[in-house]
Amino acid sequence: MDLANIDDIRKALKLLRFKSLDICGIISFVDPYCHLASQLATEFGVNHFSTEAIKNMEDKILSRKVLANTSYSPHFLCIDNPSSVSDDEIESILPAIIKSPLSSGSKDVIKANNILEFKEFSKSLFDKYPDIPVLVEEFIDGPQYLTECFMIEGKLHIIAIIEQEITFFKRFIITGYNLLLHPTHDFYESLYTSIETILQLHGMKNGTCHLEMRYVNNNWKVIEINPRISGGAMNKLLDSAFGINVVKETIKFAIGQDPDISYRFKKHVFADYIVLSEKGILEKVIGRNRASRCPGVQHVYIRAKKGMTVQPPMSMGYRYAYIIATGTTEEEARANAKYATSKIQFILYPPQKRI
Repeated sequence: MDLANIDDIRKALKLLRFKSLDICGIISFVDPYCHLASQLATEFGVNHFSTEAIKNMEDKILSRKVLANTSYSPHFLCIDNPSSVSDDEIESILPAIIKSPLSSGSKDVIKANNILEFKEFSKSLFDKYPDIPVLVEEFIDGPQYLTECFMIEGKLHIIAIIEQEITFFKRFIITGYNLLLHPTHDFYESLYTSIETILQLHGMKNGTCHLEMRYVNNNWKVIEINPRISGGAMNKLLDSAFGINVVKETIKFAIGQDPDISYRFKKHVFADYIVLSEKGILEKVIGRNRASRCPGVQHVYIRAKKGMTVQPPMSMGYRYAYIIATGTTEEEARANAKYATSKIQFILYPPQKRI
């Protein structure tokens, strides 16, 4: 049904109750419906998550304003229209990241190095989303980490810390995920304290989320925060690393059960994504079976289908396959994943190459 029509959703839920079905929980793992699901769960008396916190996280402008007076936020501007900000203000923040506050998966996120690029990119966003402000953020350079979190009765539980490998095309695309199994004590404590404060400021007492952060000059900066598990291969990666099905435990949490987020085991894991350097029509993918037989490989997933038009990435949605592999060390897990990736070839018509 049309998920933009909340009244229709309410009617559908009431109809389910009229049919004597029990509604135990309402949840979404997809932007931009996480807040909507939590709002409806509250209305129907089955909510166990922090609705206001989810709202703050889902809207990137609200999230930035929550953190505005802290060291965790880069310098940012919220622009309602192209004429509402001076060139001097823009120059003071360049190089900058320009994004829609509703973006996800690196969609509608662009780096501007100079004032001309800023004007070009911001205009494209205003043309695409005429009634939506544009968020401009200081560009933060440094290693980037993704942290998967549970908040249970105000207590932070960090499930995993993952170092991200970022490839820059016209967009910043994450093509590698390296699980940090043994971070140093000081690193972990500084990250834990920072995330705990950030989630408290957002109002999160119960729920799941993930944060993307960069560590710069001994300070943590929030790049993005989302009120759900990270998409793509993340649930399989965490299952391979710890034996935890985070999606399952999130659903249990959403229906009022106690989530079990204890580790069954701990393994070094790396997820390697495939992106393409050229545009074309997919004729076939070869090497999947060879990749699956490579050392340490846990999962091989090919999203692209025969006859599909494929192209270089403009967002995370243009990643067409991934390999998840384990190893006895971080280096071995990474090497195993990348070796398996090298066995997969995308044959395009006309023939193109993969990077």
